[in-house]
Amino acid sequence: MRKNKMETDATVQKLLSTARKHFTEKGYANTALEDIVTEANLTRGALYHHFKHKKGLFLHTFELVQKEIGERVEKEALKSEDPWQQLLLGCQAFLSAAVEEQNLQILLIDGPAVLGWDVFRLIDEQNSMRHLREQLQDMKNQGYLKPLSVDAITHCLSGAMNEAALWIADNTDKENSLADTIATITNLLEGLKN
Repeated sequence: MRKNKMETDATVQKLLSTARKHFTEKGYANTALEDIVTEANLTRGALYHHFKHKKGLFLHTFELVQKEIGERVEKEALKSEDPWQQLLLGCQAFLSAAVEEQNLQILLIDGPAVLGWDVFRLIDEQNSMRHLREQLQDMKNQGYLKPLSVDAITHCLSGAMNEAALWIADNTDKENSLADTIATITNLLEGLKN
């Protein structure tokens, strides 16, 4: 029984990693399931058994990207004990991760278009936004933030960072664009200090 579970997990991981590569390089619309199963050396039956359809495979790939970015944000934020520095490190980690080639197309370009805004937002709220909201709530509880709505701050900051990530990705000088964005976010956050 254990061997069967391990084989199933290996098949799913192989499909997800191959799909991620194809969705990243070609985008959702130009990715063919036949190319994925051929490269993964699996059958269409295996793909349909685990994911039902192309959109289902994309959804799982999107969730994987969101989870990885959320974990990266948390890991980077924990490099400091200072709450403000944690917030800034987390924002920087999100922006850096979001504009990486293996994430951008799936996360911010195809994600909202393929999954729809409601599903995109739900998954975002379960991952990156959850970490952001928790950090802001902790900061508010400790008296670091003005008495404003944590939900409002979370949505404003998350939306700004998603848009900034798209801007950075389109810019030829990504390093300076990222630095400019972090400086801007830092100044915006200064206005929230209590």
